[in-house]
Amino acid sequence: MTQIEENTQNHCKLMIKQKRRALLPKPKKTEEKISNKSVQIKNEEEVKLAALAISFNIRLKSSDMPSAMQERALRHTRALLDSAASAGHRRPNPTLLARSLKKEFDSVYGPAWHCVAGKSFGSFVTHSPGGFVYFSVDSLSFLLFKTEVHVIT
Repeated sequence: MTQIEENTQNHCKLMIKQKRRALLPKPKKTEEKISNKSVQIKNEEEVKLAALAISFNIRLKSSDMPSAMQERALRHTRALLDSAASAGHRRPNPTLLARSLKKEFDSVYGPAWHCVAGKSFGSFVTHSPGGFVYFSVDSLSFLLFKTEVHVIT
């Protein structure tokens, strides 16, 4: 191959690359900034939630729930356990804890919340998207989830 043919071939390859780049959609700066900002905010929320869980001695095991709702569940549970301890109850009643957590979420986020609390239980549940959290405090585990309500006519 002669030098001219080689230069022509390299030039053609370069032109093809440039045309391919021109055809690809370019990411907009504002979209990148918004995307990066939302990732940063989500990371900050997760760090805040993790710090809260550590301070409350809570182990968050699984969740499909927004951070604010998880925080409400953790804070309410911690408050229930602290009030039971201050009332002199050595072992809080898991049924009463589950009822209180369920009623709290029903009143704040609408009906059809379910809560299971105890030292040992198995479960297999279907939940609404964004409505599931499973965590433990000391020796008690809590499963809180939401289902859809369909009116039967």
